[in-house]
Amino acid sequence: MMSKTGQTIVSAGAMLKGPEHVVVLWPRHVREQQTTGIRNAGSLVDTFDDPKLAPAGRGETMMRVGIASDHGGFALKGQVAESLRGSGYEVVDFGAHQMNPEDDYPDFIIPLARAVAAGEVDRGVALCGSGVGASIAANKIHGVRAGLIHDVFSAHQGVQDDDMNVFCLGGKVIGSALAWELIQTFLTARFSGALRHQRRLAKVQALENQ
Repeated sequence: MMSKTGQTIVSAGAMLKGPEHVVVLWPRHVREQQTTGIRNAGSLVDTFDDPKLAPAGRGETMMRVGIASDHGGFALKGQVAESLRGSGYEVVDFGAHQMNPEDDYPDFIIPLARAVAAGEVDRGVALCGSGVGASIAANKIHGVRAGLIHDVFSAHQGVQDDDMNVFCLGGKVIGSALAWELIQTFLTARFSGALRHQRRLAKVQALENQ
């Protein structure tokens, strides 16, 4: 198949080497690579981007984002959900739906994680007081790659290198402005598809199948 720029595209992670570029077509992530290494996240091949994984305002169908929190992140969850909807994302709220100091984070985080693993939502945002419990719970679900993130670099690097699909953060650790910046960074980042990252992820996935 030929792109609009005349480059040959091959499917399902196969690679075609040429004098200047290697173009990789993923089922949901399309990346253009230089033979000397992966470009940064800004080098998306927009023609082939899955519109559901595009930032709000690009494409006809926005990313579907799941969100969940216990009492520790309840207030921040409401603010984040409002910002997501205002930016055009489709939000699926797994609770909590009311403030209860006695609730338990697995009751909300696990359903979110299962939805991410099943493809019912594109990505997930999981909150608790510190984000630690949320990340521990989410990572118990086969197919989930959750990371506890409180900095911008990790918010995009965790997706680009590790294909992170659940973003965890602490409602008692950071404020709403930084949380929103980090979540936007997470949602607009894309897995690079670099062979070294595929290899490492395959080793992680092998552990899940034991």
